Amino acid sequence: MFHDIPESILNRMSVLEKIDEADRTNGTPMLQRLRQVPAETGKFLALMLASAPKGVALEIGTSAGYSTLWLALACRATGKQVTTFEVLDEKVRLAKETFRKAEVEDVVKLVKGDARKLIANYDEISFCFLDCEKEYYLDCYEALASKMVQGGILVADNVINHAQELQPLIEKVYNDERMDSVIVPFKNRDIVCGDLVCRRK
Repeated sequence: MFHDIPESILNRMSVLEKIDEADRTNGTPMLQRLRQVPAETGKFLALMLASAPKGVALEIGTSAGYSTLWLALACRATGKQVTTFEVLDEKVRLAKETFRKAEVEDVVKLVKGDARKLIANYDEISFCFLDCEKEYYLDCYEALASKMVQGGILVADNVINHAQELQPLIEKVYNDERMDSVIVPFKNRDIVCGDLVCRRK
């Protein structure tokens, strides 16, 4: 997946990385910032999706589509498709531009709307990357958990650097007998972020 990334995807990744870097230093308001994962996390997500069993792949929180591009690589390698949800109009516009320029529209479906209300429309979920506003994580988890197939993988971003805010989610997951879970640390610049990885038993 990572040794032969198409030029169209690499170019768009580079553009988004530059925008994200600028967002962190130029005073861009929080909701307008891309706030995307680092490349190392993107590769991890691609490996998780590629290793997931047969079923529906979801992403909650598209932003401009950077993490979705990594997921698209896994989709291309495994014959899967990923559906990604975004609520903000400007982010939807940017994501559409990303997917068009990266030429991944064949494996990515962008849905504008609140995933918490839309998850009910999906069954046999085998993978989900959760990276929306942190106050919605627990609602998303509760909507997802019963819909996941055996061996399905859920990855929730930023659980270390938002540990206090996400403590209810972490406790819920670790006490959920349906799941095996672990927190995997990642370093984004000088911040240890970390993802919560759950596998449905």
